[in-house]
Amino acid sequence: MERNLKELVLCSGNPGKLAELRALLPPGVTVRALADVGLPDDLPETGDTLEANALEKARFAFERCGLPCLADDTGLEVEALDGAPGVRSARYAGPAKDPAANMALLLDRLAGVTDRRARFRTVLALVHAGGEQLFDGEVRGAITEGPRGTGGFGYDPVFLPEMSDLTFAELPAASKNAVSHRGRAMWRFAQWLHEQVVQR
Repeated sequence: MERNLKELVLCSGNPGKLAELRALLPPGVTVRALADVGLPDDLPETGDTLEANALEKARFAFERCGLPCLADDTGLEVEALDGAPGVRSARYAGPAKDPAANMALLLDRLAGVTDRRARFRTVLALVHAGGEQLFDGEVRGAITEGPRGTGGFGYDPVFLPEMSDLTFAELPAASKNAVSHRGRAMWRFAQWLHEQVVQR
């Protein structure tokens, strides 16, 4: 099992996610994109939770390529919106997965709202010949009054993490990865992977 885990398929067609996950993986791990194994970018995700969606994507890819598959699902949960957009974050404004439209809708629904507390959550699912594992991470913060910054992707321009005066889109990529929800989930995964690949 240890040798097999040195090659992973990242189950995401989102180039921003792919870049972040690649940067966070430990050295010595070969990363394949979905296209590298002949799979479409848009994998099925019909679950009602982040965990269900991440597992669905990883299982779908593993069944078709046979390589260890790592999928993530991420949601932005806003207190004043009862946890929305949550599991529907990528499709908040519709099936087109338009980040600008998603942010515009979010800001519109928070117009005049003073409680702007929110959290980002990421769940990573690994499906491989040895079984299935889940790893999660979260970061708390607040939604800004308008977009700030040009980096990152998704809701990054409107998310202000609690430990910073800069939005995720204003932070350098390395700084964002060090404190982000995805970074924390990846740290847990990397620790587990190190134990499997290196220490055995």
